Amino acid sequence: MTEQLAGGAVFPDLRGASVFITGGGAGIGAALTEAFLEQGARVAFCQRSDVTVFCDRMETRHGNRPLFLQCDVTDEPALRAAMAEAASRHGPITVLVNNAANDTRHDTLEISSDEWDDLIAVNLKSYFLTTQIAVPGMMEAGGGTIVNFSSISYMLGMAEMTAYTTANGGITAMTRGHAREFGRDGIRVNAVAPGWVLTDRQMRLWASPEALDDFLTKQCLGRHLDPADLAGPVLFLASRASAMITGQCLAVDGGVVTTAA
Repeated sequence: MTEQLAGGAVFPDLRGASVFITGGGAGIGAALTEAFLEQGARVAFCQRSDVTVFCDRMETRHGNRPLFLQCDVTDEPALRAAMAEAASRHGPITVLVNNAANDTRHDTLEISSDEWDDLIAVNLKSYFLTTQIAVPGMMEAGGGTIVNFSSISYMLGMAEMTAYTTANGGITAMTRGHAREFGRDGIRVNAVAPGWVLTDRQMRLWASPEALDDFLTKQCLGRHLDPADLAGPVLFLASRASAMITGQCLAVDGGVVTTAA
């Protein structure tokens, strides 16, 4: 399984690290949780739905059970409580991965103000809040790493998801600003911008044969992305292997943005 998730790479400094992942129980987040567990990290994650079965499977497979903290990232008191519990159980969070997102399609002329606020709360505000919560502990620990999930969707100007693309443009900007703000404290902040990753949600809602074929023509590489394809890049950015990389946004998309008009 390590070979599948991270190409067999081992990052010794991640062993024992206190890791917190938003949305870490499904889709890309579940692949990230498993990848950090394989490195021997102490992983805590939040998820709205009950994913106890996933945790059971991880414990059976790796002998290392993640700490599942059920909460909605838009509920600030619950999010603060979850992160405080993670730090209490595992030590100060030194690796933060902001992965939770909602890419629900919508029509700009029809979306309500409340719906817009809800999408921005998930896709952008929660990233700011988790950073605000985690950074003081990272400072006390002498440093840390933050990996934010953006998306190539805003680079491509994709329609019918304006709240999502707006948030992801903001995530990239926030990543750069926070890299500058906290760099002297030994905290690195980077972003990953995936292409179209075929999670269960994507396959269920939007991945028609026609859409899949069309998107594949935009990639340099000739296969679609799987959630596990994001594990290696995130582990790299979270580890000392990338010790002098900060303020960057790494596209993991099979080569779409290199060929886009």
